[in-house]
Amino acid sequence: MEVIKYTFPPHGDERGQLVAIEARKDLPFEFKRVYYIYDTKDGVRRGFHAHLKLQQILICVSGSCKIHLDNGYETAEVVLDKPNEGLYIANNMWREMYDFSPDAVLLVLASELYTEDDYIRNYDDFLKMIKEQGEN
Repeated sequence: MEVIKYTFPPHGDERGQLVAIEARKDLPFEFKRVYYIYDTKDGVRRGFHAHLKLQQILICVSGSCKIHLDNGYETAEVVLDKPNEGLYIANNMWREMYDFSPDAVLLVLASELYTEDDYIRNYDDFLKMIKEQGEN
């Protein structure tokens, strides 16, 4: 499985760092929604879904966390611990976020607005869909 990470160049000086991300310039999609996850308790896993259409970039802007990716054939574990590094997650990719540090803030840039119809929340349904796509 190919894991795609984007590095966003920091701009800074003795005052600190700034990272700017521009839609269609720095990302493979124009983002329509931004949200972040924080204050995740120890031992909690989040996600447990895939999307039919939506693509995402995940950036741990503070602290660290791990991402489990599954495309139906292979899995990968990715550590996010740099505030200027983003993980690209394509549609049709099962994801779980876990092992959040106490100070973790996970920022998500999403290609689509929220719609429940885009979610695949059952892992067996996800695997069935992947298998059917492979047969076509």
